[in-house]
Amino acid sequence: MSKAAARWAIVAVIVLAVLAAWHGGLLAELDLGALKARQQALQEAVAARPLASAAAFFALYVAVTAISLPGAAIMTLAAGALFGLLEGTLLVSFASSIGATLAFLASRFVLRDSIRARYRERLQGFDRGIERDGAYYLFTLRLVPVVPFFLVNLLAGLTALRAGTFYLVSQVGMLPGTIAYVYAGTQLARIESPADVLSPGLLAAFAVLGLLPLVMRWLVRLWNARRIYRGHRRPQGFDYNLIVIGAGSAGLVSAYIAASARAKVALIERDRMGGDCLNTGCVPSKTLLHAARQVANARRAERDGLARVEVDVDFARTMERVQAAIARIEPHDSPERYRGLGVDVIAGDARVVSPWEVEVGGRRLSARSLVIATGARPRVPDLPGIDGIEVLTSENLWSLRTRPGRLVVLGGGPIGCELGQAFVRLGSAVTLVERGERLLAREDADAAAVVEASLRDDGIELLTGWNAVRIERGGDGQGGTLVCERGAEQRAVPFDRLLVALGRQANVSGFGLEELGVEVNENGTLAADAMLRTNYPNILVAGDVTGPYQFTHVASHQAWYAALNGLIAPFWRFKVDYRVIPWATFTDPELARVGLSEDEARERGIDVEVTRYALAGLDRAIAEDATAGFVKVLTEPGRDRILGATIVGAQAGELIASFVIAMKHKLGLRKLLGTIHIYPTMSEANKNAAGAWQRAHAPDRLLRLAARFFDWRR
Repeated sequence: MSKAAARWAIVAVIVLAVLAAWHGGLLAELDLGALKARQQALQEAVAARPLASAAAFFALYVAVTAISLPGAAIMTLAAGALFGLLEGTLLVSFASSIGATLAFLASRFVLRDSIRARYRERLQGFDRGIERDGAYYLFTLRLVPVVPFFLVNLLAGLTALRAGTFYLVSQVGMLPGTIAYVYAGTQLARIESPADVLSPGLLAAFAVLGLLPLVMRWLVRLWNARRIYRGHRRPQGFDYNLIVIGAGSAGLVSAYIAASARAKVALIERDRMGGDCLNTGCVPSKTLLHAARQVANARRAERDGLARVEVDVDFARTMERVQAAIARIEPHDSPERYRGLGVDVIAGDARVVSPWEVEVGGRRLSARSLVIATGARPRVPDLPGIDGIEVLTSENLWSLRTRPGRLVVLGGGPIGCELGQAFVRLGSAVTLVERGERLLAREDADAAAVVEASLRDDGIELLTGWNAVRIERGGDGQGGTLVCERGAEQRAVPFDRLLVALGRQANVSGFGLEELGVEVNENGTLAADAMLRTNYPNILVAGDVTGPYQFTHVASHQAWYAALNGLIAPFWRFKVDYRVIPWATFTDPELARVGLSEDEARERGIDVEVTRYALAGLDRAIAEDATAGFVKVLTEPGRDRILGATIVGAQAGELIASFVIAMKHKLGLRKLLGTIHIYPTMSEANKNAAGAWQRAHAPDRLLRLAARFFDWRR
């Protein structure tokens, strides 16, 4: 029998059981008046056949609970009236827990898969909470007989709570209420309605009892927090409300938020303000990409009917232009600007010496909370021979003034693709080596293929599926040969310079965190909870040093939460919101994404509907000869709710904003389709994608009726 058939069989059995109970009069018997009227006869039957009666009662109680029939409270009273306090409590306690678990399992088997397939993304955070605190919440609900138990059974089945945990917690949690009802059953003559069993005072007592596990859990957390601070002496007063270590995107925004709230804040930076994004990352790389695109456009001038243009690249001047762009933006992140905002900017190496104190320049500063925003650095592999050459990374290549004749790029992620394309357009012979079978492994394969095709057209030699095994040094300390393997095959790739673009590793060492015992994740980032707190609750983190997304805009996003949580805890806390995180790879064409991708949905078994719109059909793209790429939108099957979007093509990083806003504010494709877009623009691609979805969901029956109506009118 298939799983779907088994589900329908279970539903049929439950429906038939309910109908049988109703038609056979069982529901009428599960009434207090009927119980009191037949109490004498039932007691005589139990006295005549005690074991058989107990077994029949037990089985009936399990069945009533399992199919969620009303009447469990009456049967609990009956247990006390017929079997007494001890035996009645044992019968009801086990029968109710077994029946509840059967209802739990039935709900899980019949409903859970379909609900999770539809709301998987929404339920992820809920599941994490259930995994962490589900037993406490269930225990509270079991102790407080206000929420109907049958509803608790059914809803719990939809969660990630383990069946064994559900049974054990139910067995223990329902016991006080069971005893109260069974005892009341021994006094059945005095009860006029089930409401007489639980007085307001008793309900209040149960409520207090139900809150006890959560209170105890809070006390355990408080104890653990106190324990971790043991051995550290907290200052009587503080120099600052907040000390921020690191003046990259996360640190700057953290300090800005704190200063804007009129808190006293210190910002410590040992190098240059602005961090990687300004000095070695976003700003210089995008300036270089712009120059490279200008060269590519000039070389393609003949496509637009212009005379062939020969471009003579002055690489040194191009790199000076990069530095000029940095210099123009630098005042936005300067110490002078932040001091003007009220931030105490301190230059020097910070060292955390206690959970509240930082040493810098021979001074010891204290704050109620610290924010660690020390960023990350390029990851350089432990490759044989690599120590013998001067390796280029995204951090140090900006000092180049001589263009490499032969450049090997190690790594096919966003940084490797962007910089590889820039250098080949500026005149270097570029070979890109990636051990994976394709580039941009985090993106959909069809989107990455568009970028791969463009890189090949630009002249990059792509060696995907090749693993770098060693470096043989050349004569000048910069060049050499990269030896790669693919299976039994080996290949030597000569280079003048080697650019390593294998991701980034967090800066977590060298400033006191190891000695303090701040926890680190397996991937080398600082461990943090949903409020961005480390295992020391007053030490918070933001940016690349913690992840999980190493993007400048995510660092700024996290900084808002880290600053506020550091300033106003314990009175209020905010969980960082990662639900709608966009990013882009700024190759030509660009590749941008937000939310779920098609490949991810397939790997995780999420049922989605995929709508594609090719830029080859967009008027503005045709006019500008920018037809490579597409817009792809993932929605819930049969609904216009957007689960994710991928855009590959010209201006993809700008176009993705429409879907970011739509997802953030829960606007479906119909709302996007109903919005006027300027013609002719690239942004019409998003509207056209929404239109493609709408056409696929056209109401055929209504359209056929409309055709008949208009035929009649003619």
